[in-house]
Amino acid sequence: MTAHTAPLAAMRVPRRPSWLIAVTVATVGIPPGPDAFGPGVQITAGDVAGLALVLVAAFLLVTGRVQMPRAALPAFGPLVVGLGISTVCSADITASLAGFVRNTQIFVLVPLAVVLLVRDRRDLTIVCSSLLGLGLAEAGYGIWQSATGNGASIGGENIRAVGTFGALDVMAMSIVVGFAFLILTAFALTAPRRGAAAVPAALIGLVVLAVALALALSRGTWIALGAAAVLTMVLFDRWTAVKVLACCAALLVVVVTVGGGGQAVAERSSSMVASISQPDQSVDDRYNLWAAALRIWEDHPVTGVGVKNFPAYRDTYASIGLSSGSETDDSVNGYVRQPLLSPHNEYLLFLSEQGVVGLAGFGALFGVLLAGLWRRRRPRDPLWLAGVGLLTFLLVNFVYADMGGPTCVLTAIVMGAIGARAFGTVRE
Repeated sequence: MTAHTAPLAAMRVPRRPSWLIAVTVATVGIPPGPDAFGPGVQITAGDVAGLALVLVAAFLLVTGRVQMPRAALPAFGPLVVGLGISTVCSADITASLAGFVRNTQIFVLVPLAVVLLVRDRRDLTIVCSSLLGLGLAEAGYGIWQSATGNGASIGGENIRAVGTFGALDVMAMSIVVGFAFLILTAFALTAPRRGAAAVPAALIGLVVLAVALALALSRGTWIALGAAAVLTMVLFDRWTAVKVLACCAALLVVVVTVGGGGQAVAERSSSMVASISQPDQSVDDRYNLWAAALRIWEDHPVTGVGVKNFPAYRDTYASIGLSSGSETDDSVNGYVRQPLLSPHNEYLLFLSEQGVVGLAGFGALFGVLLAGLWRRRRPRDPLWLAGVGLLTFLLVNFVYADMGGPTCVLTAIVMGAIGARAFGTVRE
């Protein structure tokens, strides 16, 4: 031990640093306030807790208590290189520097910290349990919001469940609850081996989460969650998947036909079918943003226009039909008109701001995660099933949404949990 590492070695770290990850997950549910949204750099409680995770992981790495997994370089290296190249070649380097730091935090530092802090199955179970706990808490609050008219406004009624995140980030609660739903689904499939009481408890939790997801009225999350949940069940057992889907169909009928938000759920569901031929204003704006992102990439194919520069180019490339902003309203924040700062598609955001270089780095990260899960496949392992479900959810959800708001750190933790299982660093 050198003189430089001796002071670090004197620092005390919890026996299970995974509890620090659980605390970080809990901080995501702290109401962010209106300053956490909009242009510029916003720092939330989750960001501060995420920084603490990175520092603890760095300390353990420097003192030799943990080792960097071999899969870390091919997973995170290309993404960092792509970020660096697009930042150097940016049309506005000053703006892109902040984006470089933010993207490195969310896609590299926090996930890698989670990989280093999760050492065995108990650690990974602690992380998954914290995600499940946050999801259930947000689901319960969201159901109360919808039942009492304290949610976000839709169709003139404040019945949309948004949890502690408020109307300024209407998709956040559905993403958090979606994570929890997939984790509980993975554990529910293997619940019979854990005792008779585990099955009804898991089913009650799934019902609560499902109701909250329905009342969140987030169509993109519904699609991503449906794809992820079906894949998880099919990988576990095809016959089980058929029976569960039949029960879910019956539950959907109940949710649509009863409750204060039932009509809104039915209308929102039918709008998914009409989104291709007769899109509403929200969907039409998304199509226009996607088209603008593609046009930006066509003019800047290799390195893009630089991280955080999409808003500066949006109006130049968007059609005249694009709205000037999205409207939100709830009892806490009131009426707010938010600017459209991204294409609402993570792949097109990378493509327009970082070009094919950045998208290749992004693809490398998820390619390594997919390959690692496939090599270490264990369909009867709930942690493996949860990893597959969460990764599928992210990949599909990125088609309709991108990273933003208080849930960025939570998504980074989820990627880290997937990486811990995919990299093979979790001891049995």
